[in-house]
Amino acid sequence: MSTATTTSAPSRGPVTELLLGGGRARRITWLLVGLLVLVSAVRVISGEQALTSSSTFSAALLLAVPLGLVALGGLFSERAGVVNIGLEGMMILGTWGAGWAGYQWGWAGALIGGAVFGAVGGLLHAIATVTFGVDHVVSGVAINILAGGVVRFLSELLYSDNPAGGGVTQSPALSNRPPSFSLPVLSSGPDLLGDLEDQHWFLVSDVAGMLRGFTSGVGVLTVLAVLLVPATYLLLWRTAFGLRLRSCGENPAAADSLGVPVYRLKYIAVIISGALAGLGGVFLVFVANIYREGQTGGRGFIGLAALIFGNWRPGGLAAGAGLFGFSDALQLRSPTAVVALLLLIAVLLAGVAIWQATRRRYVQSVIAAAFAAAALAAFLTVDELPEGIVSFTPHLTTLLVLSLASQRLRMPKADGLVYRRGEH
Repeated sequence: MSTATTTSAPSRGPVTELLLGGGRARRITWLLVGLLVLVSAVRVISGEQALTSSSTFSAALLLAVPLGLVALGGLFSERAGVVNIGLEGMMILGTWGAGWAGYQWGWAGALIGGAVFGAVGGLLHAIATVTFGVDHVVSGVAINILAGGVVRFLSELLYSDNPAGGGVTQSPALSNRPPSFSLPVLSSGPDLLGDLEDQHWFLVSDVAGMLRGFTSGVGVLTVLAVLLVPATYLLLWRTAFGLRLRSCGENPAAADSLGVPVYRLKYIAVIISGALAGLGGVFLVFVANIYREGQTGGRGFIGLAALIFGNWRPGGLAAGAGLFGFSDALQLRSPTAVVALLLLIAVLLAGVAIWQATRRRYVQSVIAAAFAAAALAAFLTVDELPEGIVSFTPHLTTLLVLSLASQRLRMPKADGLVYRRGEH
C-alpha cells in the first residue's frame, strides 16, 4: 500500500505577495514603480529638478486635497444613483461657511461650518432630485448658480459693516490657524530626507523629495482627507450599509423590493456628498486664512473629472486628484519644467501605441504614435512654452487623461435616473 505525498508551496509574506503575487495589487505596485523610475529618468535627462522636488510635491498635495475631497463627495452621491453636478456650488457654500465660522471660533469652527454649509447644499439637491424628481443635471446647475448669489448676499449682510473687517467679497481672517505636522528627524530637525534630495541622485533623491513633500508641514485637514480615502473604501465596499447604498445606484427597484430604504439612503449619500465638498472649500480657506469670493476657481468640476477618471472608486479618484494637483503645482513652481512633461508624455504615448498594436488596434496605435512623435519634437525644439499654455496645463491634463481612460469607465447603472417606487 503506497501513500501519496503532497508538497505545499511555502507561504509568502505580504510584501512578497505584493511584489511577486498575482492580481490588481501587483499590477498597480509595478505600475507605480515604473512610473517613478520614468519620472526620475526624465528629471535627469531634462535637468529640471522641480519635477521631483519636495516643494513641488508639497504644493501638489495642497492642490490635490480639495479635489480629492470633492471627488469623494461625488462618489457617495453617484454610487447612490444621484449625479451631483452641484459639487462646485456646495464647495462655494463650504468656503463661505468656513470663513464665517472661522473668524469667530477658529479653525475648528471653520471645519464644522464649512461641512454644515456644504451639507445644506447637498440637502437642497436631494430634495430636488429624490423627492421632486427634478433632472439631476438641472438641479446641480441650479445649485451652482444659487450658491454664488447666496454667498454674495450673506457677505453683504454680515461683512459690510463688520468691526472685525471683511467686505462684500471676503470675510475677516480666521482667528487662528490649523496645526501642521512634520516627521521628526526625517522631514524636520536633521531633515535626512532633505539631505538625500539635495544629492540629486537617480531615483533615490526623487523618492526622498516625494516623501519629504508629503511629510513636511502637513495640515490637520490633509491628514483627515488622506484617511478618508481608505475609510470610504471600507465603508462602501466592506459594510452592509455600503452594499445597500451602492445597490441604490445599480438597481434601486430590486433594492427596494428587498427592503432597502432607497429614498433615505439617497438622502444620506447626497448630504454626505455636500459635506465632503464643503470640506474641500474649508481647505481653501485654511490655505488663504480667509474666505474670498471666487475662491473655488472651478475646482468642483475638476474634482468631478477626477471622480470619473477614477472610475467611481476611492483609489482611482485619489490618483486622479494627485495627477491634477501635480500638473498644477509644476506649472506654479517651474514653468520651464512643464516642457519636461512633454518628454514624459511622449514616452507614455509611445507605450500606449505599442500596447494598442499588440491588441491589433492599429488605428489607435498610429494616433498615439503620432502624438508621441509630436510631443517629442516639441520637447527637443521648445525651450519655454507660452504663459497661457503653461497656466492651462491642469486643464489639458484633465482632457488628456479622460480621453485615454474613457474606454475603461463604468458608471453605476442607475446613476442619474429618477427613481419612483412602483414605476420600475
